[in-house]
Amino acid sequence: MSQPQQPSSLWQDAFRRFLRNKLSVVAGSIILLLAFLAVFAPFVSPFHYSEANFDDAWQFPSMSHPMGTDSIGRDYFSRIVYGARISLIVGLVAQLISIFIGVPLGAIAGFKGGRADYFVMRLVDVMSVFPSLLFAILIMAWLGSGLTNVLVAIGVTGWVQVCRLVRAQFLSLRESDFVRASKAMGASDTHLIIRHMLPNALSPIIVGLAMGIPAAIFAEAGLSFLGLGINPPTPSWGQMVSSHLPNVIYYWHLALFPVFMIALTMLGFSLVGDGLRDALDPRMND
Repeated sequence: MSQPQQPSSLWQDAFRRFLRNKLSVVAGSIILLLAFLAVFAPFVSPFHYSEANFDDAWQFPSMSHPMGTDSIGRDYFSRIVYGARISLIVGLVAQLISIFIGVPLGAIAGFKGGRADYFVMRLVDVMSVFPSLLFAILIMAWLGSGLTNVLVAIGVTGWVQVCRLVRAQFLSLRESDFVRASKAMGASDTHLIIRHMLPNALSPIIVGLAMGIPAAIFAEAGLSFLGLGINPPTPSWGQMVSSHLPNVIYYWHLALFPVFMIALTMLGFSLVGDGLRDALDPRMND
């Protein structure tokens, strides 16, 4: 007799649905390529990002310099490749900081309710009054420029949406039958949150993480464009646009390539986020 087929898990079903979304798969491939460039930048780039050659300054794209050179002769392709490191680090780490802040606060507010919920939501209301980019600019003006400060500024201003999302999930889950049954069996609040409610709220958190990464990348590009982000000579795509903006009329490649990379990265993560949202939706049928 043939063995009965084992039912597939939620994550296996979600993975199959994600693979059927061709646009999201292509976007995921782009992200993987960017991650490969970021990790292996020293081997991919023909020059170091800070290596200058004044004799080669202001060159247009050519065989020796596929994306041209900047005002002091640095290879633009090498700086674009190293700039991918900054964007991906900021996008991922800043979102992790937001999750470490927003998930506990949202879980406490949604599970406890009452005064805890009131306090957390008033804090969320206060944070929502200020535009996140403006708040990040104020933090950077106080802390100073640099990668670590950029991560802090974007992370501590991006937790609001995560908190709201987790709170909404916990508000609906705390009235579910399995939570009531666990309470009746004497499970502690910590056990309920970590072992039962948080795993069931994981899908929207993952989608929120994927959708928040492009916002963090754009925020870093904006801060670097204003001169409040990454310290030179470390390359950042936003910083590269800002430093060569006065010459963009004559040397189009100095703005086109970093702007294109910013747009491509944001588009890739946005499409992957859309694909994950559809794949993790329990109402989707195979």
